[in-house]
Amino acid sequence: MVKNPFVIGICGGSGSGKTTLLKRLSETFTNKSPAVFSMDNYYLPIEKQALDKNGIVNFDLPTALNETKLSSDLLQLINGEPIEVKEYFFNAPPDKNVLITIDPAEIIIVEGLFLFHYQQVFNALDYTIFVDVDHEIQLDRRIYRDQETRGYKRSDILYQWENHVLPCYEQFIDPYRDKASFIFRNDLNADSDFDELQKSIQQILGA
Repeated sequence: MVKNPFVIGICGGSGSGKTTLLKRLSETFTNKSPAVFSMDNYYLPIEKQALDKNGIVNFDLPTALNETKLSSDLLQLINGEPIEVKEYFFNAPPDKNVLITIDPAEIIIVEGLFLFHYQQVFNALDYTIFVDVDHEIQLDRRIYRDQETRGYKRSDILYQWENHVLPCYEQFIDPYRDKASFIFRNDLNADSDFDELQKSIQQILGA
């Protein structure tokens, strides 16, 4: 059993680069075999999602995820017990999602939109990172991703951006920015900021 793991949280808006940063950190501390905990794996079925005023499903709300199960699993992992979770794949039927086991580790990296908003999750984190990037860059990334991998129409992507993504960011993500241990600027400063981030974490770990 792994006792007292170091829990790192990565928060930021949609398309800010949270997953890319997670991968870079995982590779940096590969000698400690970090456990990766993605909040995306806790999205509720589409029939349980809220609809906006036009009857369009809004996945960009804290209620879109099973907060109770998410918090329980994370605390179980932190307490040194393995967890099983269905890995989320966009548009995959529930019975097609793969069941994965996440084992305890010295370092646990948690990533998700509502990382700071869910109080129980935030309280469990030892070190928090807010990924900051210009909205135009976020939108460009989202357009590319959703067109290339999800088959969305550009008009649908822009609708979601204006009506779901930005309001979500302004209400549930940006207000917690100043609570982060480190603000990671995912732009031309990304490499220098990553060096600083790496040094900061290594100093805490005594590595």
